[in-house]
Amino acid sequence: MEGASAECVRAEPFHRVTPLLESWALSQVAGMPVFLKYENVQIAGSFKIRGIGHFCQQMAKRGCRHLVCSSGDSTPLCDLWGIRGSGGDGVVHVKSEELLSPLLPGGNAGIAAAYSAQKLGIPVTIVLPESTSKQVVRRLEGEGAEVQLTGKVWDEANVRAQELATRDGWVNVSPFDHPLIWEGNASLVRELKESLRTPPGAVVLAVGGGGLLAGVVAGLLEVGWQHVPIVAMETRGAHSFNAALLAGRLVTLPDITSVARSLGAKTVAARTLECAKECEVLSEVVEDREAVRAVQRFLDDERMLVEPACGAALAAVYSGILGRLQTEGRLSPALDSVVVIVCGGNNISSQQLQELKTQLNCS
Repeated sequence: MEGASAECVRAEPFHRVTPLLESWALSQVAGMPVFLKYENVQIAGSFKIRGIGHFCQQMAKRGCRHLVCSSGDSTPLCDLWGIRGSGGDGVVHVKSEELLSPLLPGGNAGIAAAYSAQKLGIPVTIVLPESTSKQVVRRLEGEGAEVQLTGKVWDEANVRAQELATRDGWVNVSPFDHPLIWEGNASLVRELKESLRTPPGAVVLAVGGGGLLAGVVAGLLEVGWQHVPIVAMETRGAHSFNAALLAGRLVTLPDITSVARSLGAKTVAARTLECAKECEVLSEVVEDREAVRAVQRFLDDERMLVEPACGAALAAVYSGILGRLQTEGRLSPALDSVVVIVCGGNNISSQQLQELKTQLNCS
């Protein structure tokens, strides 16, 4: 085990170079060339493996003996859509046709941490909310992780993870808030430069806790593309970055009410506000319905199923936001191209997509 660990520490990064392909369908909608960076085909299912993989490799070099990570929120759909029972026993009573799916799982960070730990030969504990689906738990255990279920929401699970990280030799893996995470995520921009050679007119991405945004900004600065504007997309109810920009300081949302659970950080990393000063960042918020419609249209156009968090980024094209930003003069009226980061597809199934469309009255 120690030999395998040492070999992996010295090895290449755990992420793979992902395809960058021009989309005919999205280009037609946008009226300009749209390139898709397919992070959903990463071996761990999302861009998270870039930053978390890098972080874990660096921690292993420093003698880490056990990794711990609190990962994504999993909230019952009855909580998301306000379905409540009338019983007095504290139990939610619903009809089977009302509760269309028991859970909408999160866990991209946990999957990336578990995969990295397995590659390194280091034990890992993933702490999740008690509402986490059995599907997610099985996936993580399949990667060799110990899973602990604690609290109702991610914030409570994160407290437990931080407690565990105080043990000798244990290291907490932040899902998004660490310089090594941002450094690892910056590799995405280096790949863009290798493929495109010339800078795109804009980069579109989804913002949750801010790890991807911080990584992309670091990458743009590194390759000399700091003039490229970033369109930062969020869903309403998970819009902690947009709220922070408007307030000029970090803002903690009272709750995450969006169905895009992978964007569910009540407070973004402080680094995101610095990013908005170093590069041009255009913050936009879409409704859940727009994100879910974008997921369906992307499935029809590109034959790939992605999660609602990714739908938030795709909605920049499908909901006409790029065109509006051009009309408002916030983006150039003559963009040579746009890159949309397809951030991941772990947290969705065809059944869940249909249930979301039904609940949100998506046509």
